[in-house]
Parts: sequence; structure tokens; C-alpha cells
Amino acid sequence: MNNGDGPIIRIRALRKRYRVGEVDVEALRGVDLDVQAGEFVSIVGPSGSGKSTLFHILGGLTPPTSGTVAIEGIDLASMTEAGRTKLRRTKVGFVFQKYNLLPTLTAGDNIAIALHIAGKSLEIDTWSQEALRLLGIDHRLDHKPRAMSGGEQQRVAIARAIVNHPAILLADEPTGNLDSKNSDAVLSLLRDLNERLKQTILMITHNPEAAAYGHRTVHMRDGRIVESETGPLVS
Repeated sequence: MNNGDGPIIRIRALRKRYRVGEVDVEALRGVDLDVQAGEFVSIVGPSGSGKSTLFHILGGLTPPTSGTVAIEGIDLASMTEAGRTKLRRTKVGFVFQKYNLLPTLTAGDNIAIALHIAGKSLEIDTWSQEALRLLGIDHRLDHKPRAMSGGEQQRVAIARAIVNHPAILLADEPTGNLDSKNSDAVLSLLRDLNERLKQTILMITHNPEAAAYGHRTVHMRDGRIVESETGPLVS
């Protein structure tokens, strides 16, 4: 858990440059961002604005060109590759537009894989049981993905992402493959996880209505944060 002495995420002067052929592409151009423990932050912006690159760096999937990223006060640049791997297993949960469930396994076994990879007991604890109840899939644990709707599969993907009690949940277009009804349901569930279990959430979305489920919306364009606004959660 965050020690309360500062933001759970602290980003300063973050830059990321890629080499594409003979051209340097700057995906991030000096990003500064603080996120407090228990916040639900929506990150919006057009394609190419740097949202996904920011997420990949936060999750330890790719290193920055320069600048610093600290999670719970620990600078990711100071970590070994093994340390960043442990970060992904224990501190950061990922939810993607594609559910990425293993089709031959039940929902329960898909969730248990995350516990196994983290080297934990496969017993689901009280916190995780409450999360499953909030997600509305506690009765679907014996079903395989093909027997579930898209909305149910995304709920299983969220459960897998949070079963290890990660400090941060990174959700990249989590409703991109869902119809409006299932989208609203998944977004409401993310909000419940944030409100009831105090899960810190950063969510990428192109949809302003989805962004409104968060406490704060951060707008990105051309690799920079251009605006940050706070507003009421969707009722």
C-alpha cells in the first residue's frame, strides 16, 4: 500500500522517443503527472497522443528515453528487469480492450493463473471474493469464455487483473469491444471497485462519456498533457 507521504504515481519530465526508419518519433514530450492513491483518473486523447506509450512505461513494459516514473515512491529506472517483472505481477494490473482469456480454461482458472504467476496461494481471499461479487461473476467461475458474453469476459479479465491486490489498475479502452449496455455495466463496476475497495485506476478511453466515470480527466495531445479537469462522477 502507499505510505501516504506522496502520490502513488509521480511522473516528471517523461519523454519517449522511437526510431522509425530514419525518423525519430517523440511519443511523449515532457509529461508531468501525479496520481493519488484511490483516485480514478481517465486519460483521453486522439490516436498518437501518447496515451498507450504512457501506460506501457507505467507498467514497466518499456523504458522511457528520459524523465522519471515512481510508483509508491520507487523509481522504475532504478529497478532491474527482474524488478520490473515483479512490479507487473504484484503492483500493476492490466485490462485491455481484448479480453485475452485462455479459451480452454474456466473463468476461475483464468483468474487463478494470475495468483500462480505471482507465486501466491491459489485460494481467493476475502478481498478478492468481494471483488468477484461486485463484478457479478462469482456464479460464472466454472464457465469457459465461449459460454460467456463479452461483458462477462471483460469482468473476468478485470478480476484477473486485480486478484493480486495491485496498487494500480491500468485499463486500456476496457469497453472498446462492448455495446453500450455492457460498456455502462463495466464502467459502473470499475467505479464500484474504486469507491468500495479503494482501487487506484487509470483508464484510457476515447469516449468522453466513459471518461466521466472517473474523478479526473487528463487530456493528451501530441505527447503532452494539455488539460486536466475534475468533475463529478457519472450518477
